[in-house]
Amino acid sequence: MGHESIEAGRRVRLPADAERPIHVFVNGMEQRAGDDYELHGREIVFARPLLKERVSRGRWLAMALGLFGSYGRHETVDVHFRQGGRTAVISDAEVLPD
Repeated sequence: MGHESIEAGRRVRLPADAERPIHVFVNGMEQRAGDDYELHGREIVFARPLLKERVSRGRWLAMALGLFGSYGRHETVDVHFRQGGRTAVISDAEVLPD
């Protein structure tokens, strides 16, 4: 019954007007530029693939109803950056396939 982690990709796209400083977090842990990721134009490119849990529709419904939880590995990406002189945040950013 479906719970498995799959490679979702290793890229996250920033808005066109995103400015430095840019801080990247995976599951709440800050990542280091150069070691964990690199900036290529408007994209954050991670050194390794990020994992997302693939959940069947029935299991997703059961989790939503609180019947049982998730057991696969699911990595979330949060990005903090400057935008128009203010701090902006993307929570659980969309991970793009390679």
